Amino acid sequence: LHANETLSRLEQTPKLVIAALNGHTVGGGLEIAMACDIRIAKKEGGKIGLPEVNLGVLPGTGGTQRLLRVIGRSRAMELMVTGRTFSFEEALEFGLIHDIYDRDTFWDDVLGYARQFCPPNKAARAVGRIKRAVVSGAEIPFQEALALERELQQLLFTSEDAKEGIAAYVGKRQPEFKGK
Repeated sequence: LHANETLSRLEQTPKLVIAALNGHTVGGGLEIAMACDIRIAKKEGGKIGLPEVNLGVLPGTGGTQRLLRVIGRSRAMELMVTGRTFSFEEALEFGLIHDIYDRDTFWDDVLGYARQFCPPNKAARAVGRIKRAVVSGAEIPFQEALALERELQQLLFTSEDAKEGIAAYVGKRQPEFKGK
């Protein structure tokens, strides 16, 4: 329960969680990465997969459920029952990771990517509420998810950042968000 609870917290936090895959990402490591919102891998940084079947067990920290939700049922099933590990390039093709960054500038590029989601570049509250709408909405019926989206939107409309974003749009300038 403990590890599952930790991974659920990663999914539920209003902060965007980016996994930087800087080496082999197999088994539990991939299960943690799948609980994150965005996964970026280092070029030639290693293999990825859920090989637990080779130990006579299954990916038991949410791995079976997260993999199928990320890449689809039949591909997820095949990868888990064969237990094969595969390249980051193949993972990118499957939609399991979002990008592959160059080895030499990996950390700087990951940090640069992450900065775009923070003030003054983005309204942090809007990013958090988008995450909440997507994560929670995926678990409930469509009409309830639309109601959640409307509720989150109304909360955002009262924020300083929404006022700034709209003013910047009208004034044809870049917004300067403050995270408020």
